[in-house]
Amino acid sequence: MRRHFLFLGCLLTALTLGAGTASAAGDPRWAETGRAYTDTLGGGQGLASRADGSLLYRGLASIPLDLRIKGWNHVGDPDIARGHTFDAYQGPDTATSKMFAVTTPAGKRYEYVHPLNPGEKLNNSFATVSPDGQWLVAGEWGEQKRLQVFPAPLLNPATPPTGGELKEAWQITLDKPVRDIQGCDFVTETRLLCASNDASGALFPEIRPLLQVDLPRKVDGGPITGVVKNLLALPQRSVCKGAFETEGVDYDVTSGTLRAQMIPPGVCAVATAVYSYRQVTD
Repeated sequence: MRRHFLFLGCLLTALTLGAGTASAAGDPRWAETGRAYTDTLGGGQGLASRADGSLLYRGLASIPLDLRIKGWNHVGDPDIARGHTFDAYQGPDTATSKMFAVTTPAGKRYEYVHPLNPGEKLNNSFATVSPDGQWLVAGEWGEQKRLQVFPAPLLNPATPPTGGELKEAWQITLDKPVRDIQGCDFVTETRLLCASNDASGALFPEIRPLLQVDLPRKVDGGPITGVVKNLLALPQRSVCKGAFETEGVDYDVTSGTLRAQMIPPGVCAVATAVYSYRQVTD
């Protein structure tokens, strides 16, 4: 995720909701069901659903002071697994590592630092944990043909119990390139949904698409190839004119609700739109 320069202004009055969305042939259709707003400074970088259905938001104001002092100046789209909160952090442009912070249900935070591999970008756009709780999937910025896979800190016994170095296990190789992925979340053991900020229209027919990544088996730490499909264009609606920015995505497995964030342009960027979707079978 790129950093945002927020503007002060009044909360926008948005345009009306769209009734439906397009889908890839043979896949479930995601129908838009609602829209809410969150403060961009406190929640515009990502979101995750708790077991009770409430939402955890992350934004630039969410970064604890002690982590800022250490140089971790950007937080990405989070995830919650087994009651543990997983946050993706990155540092300045000169950074040689990225960091995942894991907060236990009791509120204890542990830091897992991943030294960058040769050719790896410093960006740490999101963290999502596999349904079995064993693997952490993350992603970089720009055009990529992979997602990174790490043992899930604390939940996977291969990781240090109180923080430390986190080595990459393997990768999910994508059958086609994607660009500027801001967040991914598991829908099933073999399917992820990912929000892209790609506005070029060069890789997919729609601007800022929601993408689906299907896997031949569940993530197990070994090499695996994902099949990428374009599902729909994420909404870009605002009274303000200019460039939007896609942010986090979350799937609440309990309610079946998918949520995706979009930051509007200009002074309207003070509030991030959170769009909700449900699967329909018609």
